[in-house]
Amino acid sequence: MSAPAAPVLSAVRATIIDVSRWDDAPLVGRAEELGRLLGVLERARSGRSSAVLLAGDAGVGKTRLLDELTARALDRGVRVLSGHCVDLGDVGLPYLPFVDLLRPVVADPTLAPEAAADPALAGLLAGRPGALPPVPPPGEGRDLGRPLPGRAAPQPIDDGRLQLFESVAGLICELAAAGPLLLVLEDLHWADRSSRDLLRYLLARLTDEPVAVVASYRSDDLHRRHPLRPLLAELVRLPVVERLDLAPLGDADVGALVRGLSAGVPERTVDDVVARAEGNAFFAEELLAAGLQGEALPLALTDVLLARVEQRSPATQQVLRIAAAAGRRVRHEWIAAVGGLAPTELDQALAEAVHHHLLVVSDDLRYRFRHALLREAVIADLLPGERVRLHGAIAAYLRSTPGAGTAAELAHHAQESNDLPGAFEASLEAAAEACRVGAPAEQAQHLETALALWAAVPDAAERAGRDQPALLLETALTARTAGELHRAIALLRSALELLGDDGDPALRARLHYTLAQTMVRVEDHTAAHQESAAAMALVPADPPSEVRTWAAATHARMSYAIGLLAEGDAAAEEALAAADALGLDSAWSDTAVSQVRSRQGRDLPAVKGRLEEALLRARRSGDLEVEMRVLYNLATVAFEAGQVTEALDWTRRATLRARDLGVEWAFYAAELRYLQVNALYMLGFWDESLAEADLLSRVPEMAAHVRAVGLLVQVGRGDPATRERLAWARGLLPRLDAHVLLSMVTAAAEIDLAGWSGDPDTAVDLAISTSRRLVKLWADDHLAVLRLVATALGTLGDAAASARLVGDTAEVERRQGQGQPLIELARSAVAAFHELVGEMGVEGAAWNSRVEAEVARLAGEPAVERWQAAVEAFGFGHVYEEARSRWRLAEALLASGDRTGASEQARLAHEVAVRLGATPLRAAVENLVRRGRLDVALPGVRRAAEVDAVLTPREAEVLALLAQGRTNRQIGAELYISEKTASVHVSNILAKLAAGGRTEAVAIAAQRGLLPTP
Repeated sequence: MSAPAAPVLSAVRATIIDVSRWDDAPLVGRAEELGRLLGVLERARSGRSSAVLLAGDAGVGKTRLLDELTARALDRGVRVLSGHCVDLGDVGLPYLPFVDLLRPVVADPTLAPEAAADPALAGLLAGRPGALPPVPPPGEGRDLGRPLPGRAAPQPIDDGRLQLFESVAGLICELAAAGPLLLVLEDLHWADRSSRDLLRYLLARLTDEPVAVVASYRSDDLHRRHPLRPLLAELVRLPVVERLDLAPLGDADVGALVRGLSAGVPERTVDDVVARAEGNAFFAEELLAAGLQGEALPLALTDVLLARVEQRSPATQQVLRIAAAAGRRVRHEWIAAVGGLAPTELDQALAEAVHHHLLVVSDDLRYRFRHALLREAVIADLLPGERVRLHGAIAAYLRSTPGAGTAAELAHHAQESNDLPGAFEASLEAAAEACRVGAPAEQAQHLETALALWAAVPDAAERAGRDQPALLLETALTARTAGELHRAIALLRSALELLGDDGDPALRARLHYTLAQTMVRVEDHTAAHQESAAAMALVPADPPSEVRTWAAATHARMSYAIGLLAEGDAAAEEALAAADALGLDSAWSDTAVSQVRSRQGRDLPAVKGRLEEALLRARRSGDLEVEMRVLYNLATVAFEAGQVTEALDWTRRATLRARDLGVEWAFYAAELRYLQVNALYMLGFWDESLAEADLLSRVPEMAAHVRAVGLLVQVGRGDPATRERLAWARGLLPRLDAHVLLSMVTAAAEIDLAGWSGDPDTAVDLAISTSRRLVKLWADDHLAVLRLVATALGTLGDAAASARLVGDTAEVERRQGQGQPLIELARSAVAAFHELVGEMGVEGAAWNSRVEAEVARLAGEPAVERWQAAVEAFGFGHVYEEARSRWRLAEALLASGDRTGASEQARLAHEVAVRLGATPLRAAVENLVRRGRLDVALPGVRRAAEVDAVLTPREAEVLALLAQGRTNRQIGAELYISEKTASVHVSNILAKLAAGGRTEAVAIAAQRGLLPTP
């Protein structure tokens, strides 16, 4: 790498990084830092000087934060003066940032007439910094004054510069006399010495003036001998100065930034940018643009990153190339072995790389690049032959030095150096290492690498110790454990195709039943049954064998899944008998679960007893996957019986074990996590529920419903971030259309959100489309439809109630018509369940009670008994829905004239809403209390008598008639006043409620509880 002149490179960097493309970008993740800067601003407004030294890496967002501060300052009436430092190498002009900062005074001398006439400022205000007094040689000039105890001595200042400095300070004070002032100096790391001296003087001089100073600099540019370092050490000792370090953004903030920069950006692109940007806002923007354009690393970003490398010594550049090829983190001995540098030269090169913030030393004493993209840029700049040679040298070192690295590292460097047989063997060993430490995702990745190399290694079968179909099966099983179900299916189909019809029957049978077990997890039950039947046809029942036993166990499960109970029973009995005969405890356990779950009507103690026996056998066999299936069913049985606390106990034990063994995103482990998040939500532990849903930011797509279920808490709380998570979930649905739980949870949250937002049309459309899809995918269990229907009907009931309030009969009929398809969906779902399965579970019965209550409400009936039934039905442990039903029960009791009962139900619902932080429900209950003038004390709710503080008694009467749709003439006739007087009262009501029309006034009054109860 050649090293062009430093000023040219620095100018390129300044141009690329500092050109503001963030004007419209959202400010995310900087609330705390902005708060501190605004605090400095407020001190200036109160008449006290203060300053902040804002530090951060290039591109981390300093300029964007300062832009926001500037905008907030201007909104507060604070004058802002900004100056920018520019790197001009050794020929920099003195005081350049202050010339920039004082341009407004040059443009308008009336801002500071006294200072504008000061001859000492003539050159500065004329924009001719070169005409100003030069920096005196060391030892010459006059000191500013004695240093304070513990403070470094200030640089000497000659008489001419002292006059200039005092004049600048006087100018700033004159400007501040007219109002508070904010001075912003950017890129202080490029400041010339004269500007640094002037800044030191000003910060020492300004103490009791309404002036705030914020100076930014790049911390990654400050090597040990950088001239700004001693000044910073001195300035932070001043009482008015504080330092603010701008750390990289968090992953969630980078994701929010990316979505704000490009609406509708795919989540895969967001995840990629988040992973690679490492909290740097500029890098995120560049990578986003590259992702949308199909580039790997943008040229502009590469230039910025390599500019810092190209300024270093040849030995340092060589060290960086070795480190880049070695990996993100590299041991000292690797660089020493591969680089061929003398020990002293190596130490000097590493010191230079560390001191200039290109490499940092990790806690494990390895070197790593300060930012991963810097490593990417260095790798991209390597010539092909150089890259191969470096990887080959590293691979040779690893082979010759036992314990120097891992098999995964050797596999990578062998492959990059074109040693494909060596990479193949090392990949298999790396997979074995990953298996030993319980890392299925990494194990699958290494096995996939070996499969990709199979054709390029002539003796692959001998080196691997198994043939290619067997390796495909092993990889598929590992991918399934890691939660990559679709990838597992593809691998199994490849193995079957490779074997052909003449392949080993036992291996083909195993592939078929493994494929069936995997396909059922992506809701393809019919195809799964076909695969298990194919497995049964390939191996005989006599003599019993392990393959036949598992084929029968799988076929029993698939037969039960599509309602072929007799066929399932026959296969189950064969599997249980063979498992006992062969001592296959895992196959016995798997079959017992399938058999027990196919008989919903059996008594609960017997079901639990059978499952607990299956758990014992599964653990005895050491088959973790079957053990997780048993645990999932134990939790599900308790959950369906309304024993949510017991279900939660099972899920906690299971998810902890899965996490410890590194299989938390395997199918049943993910389902247990989903059940746990849902149980916590239902029991009212909303903080814990949301925390569990967000435990890991990146999950396999087939486990996306675990994160999506967090939407229920967010919607219930009215969280503004709900729509962001909702957009993420909906973005997955086109690819995962058959993912029933993801579809159901997303739709449930979106329907609920539409309800609280007053959007019944969206709620109805979603409920109908999602319910039909669920019925299609889940042939024997349609009860999930009830939740969607009940919530959508509630939204329609709200719309119909509002229409009745203003006498809009046509609108009431339209909303009732919209409800008919929903009602039919719910009732057909219940009928189908009774026919295919039998009695509904506790939660299904609760939602069915809710549907019937909402049907009555849509018809305009109070239906107190139905709402009472809904409250009681949700009392099994669904805290939120019980409270929401109490709210509706309070409405029904109020309409029936039972004010005491309504008050009690409202109080109970309100207590739960407050405890959960369920803001929309809390507001709805409080509105009911106001509207109905209930005699119940709720925090923050006006008493009934306080309505008079908003409207006069006559205006309240007029408003009541407005709500009935009366005209001004009709109002006048009914109240015995003139039409003109009625019009005046209506105008007053519109003004007091800030309404644009009569209908809006009625809606606002209803929301604020100012309308009398019908």
